[in-house]
Amino acid sequence: MTEEIMREYYAQRAQHLEQVYERPERLADLQEMQNRICELLKNHQVLEVACGTGYWTEKFAPYAASVVATDINQSMLNIAQTKSYPSENTTFDLVDLYELPDATAGQYSACFAGFFWSHVKREEQSALLTKLSKGAGKGSLLVLIDNNYIEGSSTPIARTDAEGNTYQFRIRQDGERVGILKNFPTDSALRKKFGPNVRDIRIFRNQHYWLLSCILK
Repeated sequence: MTEEIMREYYAQRAQHLEQVYERPERLADLQEMQNRICELLKNHQVLEVACGTGYWTEKFAPYAASVVATDINQSMLNIAQTKSYPSENTTFDLVDLYELPDATAGQYSACFAGFFWSHVKREEQSALLTKLSKGAGKGSLLVLIDNNYIEGSSTPIARTDAEGNTYQFRIRQDGERVGILKNFPTDSALRKKFGPNVRDIRIFRNQHYWLLSCILK
């Protein structure tokens, strides 16, 4: 039910989703992360999961060798496909991440997900890493970016469940208030969760965002 609510919420907000990237106090941190992501994914064959409106796809595609950007919401992909990309190096596919097909040998060399990890339940994260390893291929670079929690700036945490997952209240376009899963892991929590499934973990944080890169086992 949580996944369905979240899927519907983001589908409704597709036309307005990128407004979050326009907050003035976050622009410098966002640019810093963009520069790091483009450098990390340079010359890679990238599988992007949960690409949304293609905000990040458009940023790093000019530096990548190729990009296959996927999302579960067609409304998101419709917007993503209107953006500008290098000729013939970027394609889009309607894919449920949890049903991601296994990669063929040499199909990808990197996997990217922007602002998605925070929406994965803690108890499902290890299984997802295994799925990403199969979907992108063992030995592929994994790059994630997500939010830090900032008191007074972030939407307040509304509740925490028995597994430690945290939720925020968001307002849908129709005015209904819904609870959206949004976790804010510490560096130590990330290392503990990723450790068995990856190697060469590197974490960078600025004030508003964190970035993790590693190699999938």
